[in-house]
Amino acid sequence: MDSLWRAVSGQTNQLDDHDGVEFWSNPERTGWLTKQGQYIKTWRRRWFVLKQGKLFWFKESTVTRSSRTRGVIPVASCLTVKGAEDVLNKQYAFELSLRTETMYFIADSEKEKEDWINSIGRSIVQHSRSVTDSEIVDYDSKR
Repeated sequence: MDSLWRAVSGQTNQLDDHDGVEFWSNPERTGWLTKQGQYIKTWRRRWFVLKQGKLFWFKESTVTRSSRTRGVIPVASCLTVKGAEDVLNKQYAFELSLRTETMYFIADSEKEKEDWINSIGRSIVQHSRSVTDSEIVDYDSKR
């Protein structure tokens, strides 16, 4: 049904968008989070893996080479990650803002919430496009 929706709406299949990232091996962070669905706004508990600038989620916590991702977010496309307890009126909630949408998550504790926010925030900074030396404009030069 999900793939049918993507085909009809013209969206690409992001479920296979892992660009060779070995999500099953040495992740930067893993853990259970409760995530709000993208189309049907129900809450579901998923296993999350953060690795090499991508946030993957799975139904099960046993992740192997053959595991099927339920979704993936390239963190370079994220704008902010911050607490959202006041928005959702739920304890340990946080949000991940992308250019086109805001996704909501609920951690199991305050520490887990803060650890996820810090890990995702660090990954956003590491994988966002930075200014290179050739792009710096020297306004004092007389070209």
